[in-house]
Amino acid sequence: MLSVKELVESVGLTSVPFNYIFNNTESDLHYMLPQPETVPIVDFSLLTSHDPDQRSKTIIQLGHACLEWGFFMLINHGVPEMLRDEMITETERFFDLRAEDKREYVGKKLFDPVRYGTSFNPNVDKTLLWRDYLKIHVHPRFNAPTKPSGFSKVLREYCQKTRGIASELLKGISESLGLAPSYINEKMGVESSESHQLLVANMYPPCPQPELAMGLPPHSDHGLLTILMQNGIDGLQVMHKGKWVSIKPLPNAFLVNTGDHMEILTNGKYKSVLHRAVVNKAARLSIGTAHGPALDTVVSPATELVADGVGPAYLGIEYRNYLVLQQSKTLSGKSCLDHLRLSI
Repeated sequence: MLSVKELVESVGLTSVPFNYIFNNTESDLHYMLPQPETVPIVDFSLLTSHDPDQRSKTIIQLGHACLEWGFFMLINHGVPEMLRDEMITETERFFDLRAEDKREYVGKKLFDPVRYGTSFNPNVDKTLLWRDYLKIHVHPRFNAPTKPSGFSKVLREYCQKTRGIASELLKGISESLGLAPSYINEKMGVESSESHQLLVANMYPPCPQPELAMGLPPHSDHGLLTILMQNGIDGLQVMHKGKWVSIKPLPNAFLVNTGDHMEILTNGKYKSVLHRAVVNKAARLSIGTAHGPALDTVVSPATELVADGVGPAYLGIEYRNYLVLQQSKTLSGKSCLDHLRLSI
């Protein structure tokens, strides 16, 4: 397997190889929503405040963000800037390892502890993606690459912090739905020893013709929430009101989005949202943690959120099976979630 990073560095590319060129409208960057549309901002310190008025106002803001955008910027989250910087640095060091060191993790199966690769599913992808990835199952069992030497320690601390943030956000989201604070965490077992957390690091190497290639095509995420940070290079775009919006994170902020299983659980009230990664002439790194229930949990619409006389809008599915379904296909919009939709 030749990664995109190796391709760029070994050949000295001046143009995009034909098998990386997107010829469809999904790669068209012109359908952009004019500013000043900006993604909502949620202050985590107010969400966890002991002041009931502040917390109540923030829960309303959080619910609005989930309902209207499915994305929000999280500030004052309590993760030290030094730890975030170390996480970026150590992840970059992994992608900078010699090819033979990284190939230890190539060709692994979906639920193997650590997996390194390129594109999304090269076996079925019609056009290859301008992206190399590192995927690590970090909970319920913690895993890490053996190299670089400092990665494991930083990774463990970072993932513990983001699990705590996800738990608090889900309490606020539960309340925004008119449910008890503990509802989602208990129903999905998010705070249990078996809850699932997957870290996905995406490296988008410099691209000589960024208008022709795609880092990740439009897609939605599995799980309940994804917590994302990046290295300061723009590239994330979110579908909002039928147009693409470029997201420019505030310094030291996380980007959080609702996933497919949040849409299933809320019976479509809080939807997962299409987003994509475009590429640049500068290298971009993103690090996301996807938070979901235990792999054997069947996720179906919450009874409390199914309106009388309407019925559930989605079939229930075991979380593990949903991940298998997603990985077996090309990455295309919300095609996996469409398999579970019911006519109501």
